[in-house]
Amino acid sequence: MRAMQVTELGQPLQMSDIPTPDPGAGQVQVKVHTCGLNFGDLLAIKGTYQERPEVPFTLGMELCGTVTAVGAGVETLQAGQRVAAYCGFNALAEHAAIDANICVPIPDAMSDEDAAAFLIAYGTSHVALDYKAHLKPGERLLVLGASGGIGLTAVELGKLMGAEVIAVARGAEKLAVAKQAGADHVIDSDADDLRSVVKGLGGADVVYDPIGGDLFKAAMRACNPEARLIPLGFASGEVPQIPANHLLVKNLTVIGFYWGGYTRVKPSVLTDSFRVLTEWYVDGRIKPHVSHVLPLEEANEGLDLLRTRQATGKVVIRIA
Repeated sequence: MRAMQVTELGQPLQMSDIPTPDPGAGQVQVKVHTCGLNFGDLLAIKGTYQERPEVPFTLGMELCGTVTAVGAGVETLQAGQRVAAYCGFNALAEHAAIDANICVPIPDAMSDEDAAAFLIAYGTSHVALDYKAHLKPGERLLVLGASGGIGLTAVELGKLMGAEVIAVARGAEKLAVAKQAGADHVIDSDADDLRSVVKGLGGADVVYDPIGGDLFKAAMRACNPEARLIPLGFASGEVPQIPANHLLVKNLTVIGFYWGGYTRVKPSVLTDSFRVLTEWYVDGRIKPHVSHVLPLEEANEGLDLLRTRQATGKVVIRIA
């Protein structure tokens, strides 16, 4: 089968011809239709992601596909069933062997492209805002990186959960996308003084931050007493150092959060979240924003769209 692999760290993916994997005990074999690209894929290529498989390895963290075979002991899924899965790696290939307990059946109403753009982006934002930060109606939510894959879903879900949403992104085009997703206020991170604008709007009660760096520092200074800050990633390349004395003065809470970690420590958090999100999707209350759909052989071009921040929402690779 064809697979796009990391054959050398820091270099473009290479198309490889590798054996089609058979499902082991507790696994299913999936014919992959689509794969959603993520910022974590860029880190994996450089060898700086939390998990570091040996080279060569097949990239791709989330997929949508059809079950083609089931391994021993699998009773919850059957051949012919459409599923989505957060698999960490191996999604940029024509087939994948995946643990059955991380596959979720998807409704007929959900397209392959939407399914590949759904799990990580919506799952991350929903668990972060609901389960971790306990976002309440009427609170003011500040979303950094608001036009990106997860930032845009935070805008959409924050508005759906009753918050007043402030979206931060670069440039008028990306701010317009955030506005369309439900943002009440927008801030251009290249032109506006984030701290003064947010303070002028009444301060932030919850900060959703996949960026880090100077934006995190400015956001923390714009927080109201008892605000909650959720660092989800560091797209700026800088991991902010948090002064504990500033936390004390305003009784701030910084919440550590890694969505993928719940697949091992408490998977019910993710399955409960996905159940709610699927209902919202079927009801038409949420809709993934996919800016680009590319074929497997153009996966490097798709990754470049993320790397250069030309994409809004998700980039999806169509495989079959």
